Amino acid sequence: MTVHNLYIFDRNGSCLYYNEWNRKKQAGISKDEEFKLMYGMLFSIRSFVSKMSPLDMKEGFLSFQTSKYRLHYYETPSGLRFVMNTDLSVSNARETLQHIYSNLYVEYIVKNPVCVLGQSLDSELFSSRLDAFIRALPYYSPRAA
Repeated sequence: MTVHNLYIFDRNGSCLYYNEWNRKKQAGISKDEEFKLMYGMLFSIRSFVSKMSPLDMKEGFLSFQTSKYRLHYYETPSGLRFVMNTDLSVSNARETLQHIYSNLYVEYIVKNPVCVLGQSLDSELFSSRLDAFIRALPYYSPRAA
């Protein structure tokens, strides 16, 4: 069980924050290209899910999985998008992403007068607290394959 990486996007598709923990394979493209591809994929999946769903979905798109990993998605009312990739053993990371938003992002970014909203998150305190939180998760394992 493990966490591979985390992305935080703003409502315009700019990647505000990215970190890796147990990512074994790199994409082979620049980080900026990877961020654009990830956001484009999320945009497309959200649109597809909303159009194809037989029911009116209040929460919309939450996650999807491949044969190797599961992507978890959380969107805030203000349009921030939190994306976490884990291995397949993590069935639902929605509460984890909500916690990252409400207890870490709001506390260390929104309430920090030095941080400018909508710009890259360069807060060392936010990064260190997020790292400690991820490493303390019951499904985090530093040696996972």
